[in-house]
Amino acid sequence: MAGRYLPDYNKVKGKRDFFECCRSPEIASTITLQPITRFKGLIDAAIIFSDILVVPQALGMRVEILDKQGPRFPKPLKTPFDGQYSQVMGKSVDVQKELDYVYKAITMTKEKLEGEVPLFGFCGAPWTLLCYMVEGGGSKIFKEIKTWIYRYPNESKALLQKTADICVEHLALQVQAGADIVQVFDSWAGELSPSSFKQFSLPYLRHISKALPARLKDFNLEPVPMVVFAKGAWYALDALCDSGYDVVSLDWLHDPAEAVRIANGRVTLQGNADPGILFGSRDSITTLVEEMAAGFGGGKKGWIVNLGHGITPDVLPKDLEFFFNEIRRVTGTTSKESLKCIVS
Repeated sequence: MAGRYLPDYNKVKGKRDFFECCRSPEIASTITLQPITRFKGLIDAAIIFSDILVVPQALGMRVEILDKQGPRFPKPLKTPFDGQYSQVMGKSVDVQKELDYVYKAITMTKEKLEGEVPLFGFCGAPWTLLCYMVEGGGSKIFKEIKTWIYRYPNESKALLQKTADICVEHLALQVQAGADIVQVFDSWAGELSPSSFKQFSLPYLRHISKALPARLKDFNLEPVPMVVFAKGAWYALDALCDSGYDVVSLDWLHDPAEAVRIANGRVTLQGNADPGILFGSRDSITTLVEEMAAGFGGGKKGWIVNLGHGITPDVLPKDLEFFFNEIRRVTGTTSKESLKCIVS
């Protein structure tokens, strides 16, 4: 999440609720820009400060983010017959109205950036959003969502499709507001088997990649680069390379050289350092950077440097800065060259 690992974030957030910060365009914009300011010249893109769970909120579900506990739905979906499912499915969502604060934050941030770096917009993937809506938060065994997809597959797919349509509109409106590139985060993709991934995740990822350019055309806007990140779904890399996205982001479970072989030039790859390396020694960071760069072919083409997942709040900014500098040193690039270094 943009800037949440920086001490500057807590100063701006103060005693405000997390979603209160998201809903304030000025605060969201300020937090978005914090990493760009602190690591000036080392980061090649900004990502808007928001959250994937604004989509379930737009669907009428209540979401809280508790300190040190993560997101929680006080009233998750229980069964397709509990009444709430029908309410969610029947809700006509005015995405522009419900999530207008996100688009205002993007426009404000674009103006402040003055072209210094491109700005990412994003959304959660339908599968991951459904996991949260049913589980009520994170989970170790995902009992509730597995019950849903294997006991109520048709109802699950209907809600996945509705969520996918809202995601398309949400991304399109972010581009209209000024986002230069968009990313779809499927954080819980790895909880699906290869067979289940083909049923409950991949079709909706493909729907987004196909429908978004068409929706942008309705706005008289050109297509923008699209990134997909399916954490843990290492088995699906080949399919993801043919899923309509320009960039496939990788977690740290992928071997870079093998990923390059599988992608075979079909997409740009993004990733994939283990975020845990930032708790290690400087020598460990250097070794990882050298191995990662070699695996991705030296870093001159077809690779966006990123971590394999988000940064935890306990990471020291000085260690992250060392990581950035090592990327520049090992690849021999500057921020104006083909290598792009981003951290979400």
